[in-house]
Amino acid sequence: VQFVESGGGLVQPGDSLTLSCAVSGFAVTDYPMGWFRQAPGKERESVATISVGGGVRNYADSVRGRFTISRDNEKNVVYLQMNDLKPEDTAVYYCWRSGVNWGQGTQVTVSS
Repeated sequence: VQFVESGGGLVQPGDSLTLSCAVSGFAVTDYPMGWFRQAPGKERESVATISVGGGVRNYADSVRGRFTISRDNEKNVVYLQMNDLKPEDTAVYYCWRSGVNWGQGTQVTVSS
């Protein structure tokens, strides 16, 4: 079981990024999936989750309306579309599934 996160980078406030989580070892349709993030000096926090059926998606208050979680069942990939990025979104972003070790994450830096 493995996650490989990608898509991070250095962007300016207001820009957009799409993060990808390539999953191996299980099907993304078999478990709730999500994204967490950890900013320097802060605890890791949940950003977005998607249910097994895909119909229920939950977001942290700080990103609701700006971020969208989705998945490609055929490619076995989970995405996080991030719009209108803010400096406070700067963090390492991690793919999540209960019971699976964290991957290496992908760094998102929002700075002018």
